[in-house]
Amino acid sequence: MATGRATEALRAYRQVLKATQKSFAGDTLMLRESAAEVRKKFEENRHVSSEADVQRLLDEAREASQFISTMIVQAKLNNRGGYEVQLGKEHAEGTLEIPSEELLKKSK
Repeated sequence: MATGRATEALRAYRQVLKATQKSFAGDTLMLRESAAEVRKKFEENRHVSSEADVQRLLDEAREASQFISTMIVQAKLNNRGGYEVQLGKEHAEGTLEIPSEELLKKSK
């Protein structure tokens, strides 16, 4: 991979990590697991040399960063026993999918 592409890959890697850090702020487990998964995916493709494949992977990383930033929010348990979600302006065009009570009980 050319030096310019290496720089671009590093920038994409950092963007994905930054997106996970923002989306999973305060959730140590998800921060650790998402960082490990991002690193694993980038390591798996470290030796890709085809220009077309490199470009595709960079585009996928950018899409992942955008998806994580705009489509993932964490609900937090409040003092009333319910869950609250605080949406930011980056979530303005997203849709909210609420997990079933059954799924929420399994995650406790």
